[in-house]
Amino acid sequence: MRILFITSTRIGDAVLSTGALAWVLARWPEARITIACGPAAAPLFEAVPNLERLHVLRKERGGQHWWRLWATCVGKFWYAVIDFRRSAMPYLLGVRQRYVLARSDTRQHKIMAITTMLGEQVPVTPKICIRADHEIAARQMLNSASSRAKPLIAVAPTANWGGKEWPAKRFAELCRRLASPGKLAEKGTYVIMSAPDEIERAGKLVELIEDLPVIDLRGRIDLLTAFACLRQVDMFVGNDSALMHLAAAAGISTLGLFGPSRDEVYGPWGPRCSVVRTSLTFDEITAAPGYSYKSHDSQMGTLTVDRVESAVNDLWRSRAAKPA
Repeated sequence: MRILFITSTRIGDAVLSTGALAWVLARWPEARITIACGPAAAPLFEAVPNLERLHVLRKERGGQHWWRLWATCVGKFWYAVIDFRRSAMPYLLGVRQRYVLARSDTRQHKIMAITTMLGEQVPVTPKICIRADHEIAARQMLNSASSRAKPLIAVAPTANWGGKEWPAKRFAELCRRLASPGKLAEKGTYVIMSAPDEIERAGKLVELIEDLPVIDLRGRIDLLTAFACLRQVDMFVGNDSALMHLAAAAGISTLGLFGPSRDEVYGPWGPRCSVVRTSLTFDEITAAPGYSYKSHDSQMGTLTVDRVESAVNDLWRSRAAKPA
């Protein structure tokens, strides 16, 4: 039995799709899985059980990347195709069951859209597969904090688009406030994380808090080791990003900072998750004169340090009362 799982190019969307993959593995545990996704997201699936093929979809002119996928799949019978890209693949192959994600509804969270696609009632939540070596590497990465008192607070000050990035100076002010006497991070350690191509931008925060206890993981670890690290920290604070979704999937207290993206659709999902957004709504930001999605200038200016600090404290106080 073969299953074709076609998922996203963006890492955050791919993380959200992993619940559907876990659903597939539970429903057809003996199935051989082929996963097709973009280059950035591909490492997320390297530890998936029963993985027969990981096909990287590198965009080509004229949609040639889709024909390359078809060429590797044609001639085989597919028990099911799960398609997050709404491609022609489910209809060009021999397929018994098709599951295709409906077009985006700006009022519905992506997790619920995925749940509806699969015909389930209970939300299909993200689940990441890792190996023992990822857990070992994570422990080694965080070992420098072992002699320090907890908590470990992961901070992700970057995103895939500058418009979604809260200014580094405000992240630094937040870290200093939380590390002051009597506050939750007084004796804690900050774990700074970013993608490899965001090292320089995330470095602005590292420079601003160099006198505080910091473990600098910027661009140093792969996606699955990053997930393993997040499983071992106590809280995550960061912009709307792939790391935010990984933190939520790890089951830790996760605070997502939102501005020019829809928290009702892309907010971190889970019982220990919360969001805080700018005083302006998504529609107000994107309708403002001079707004351009091509600009990398931060659109997070109306989100104050006071509001984020309050949201962090509220989430920290409530963590014990919320099941993982």
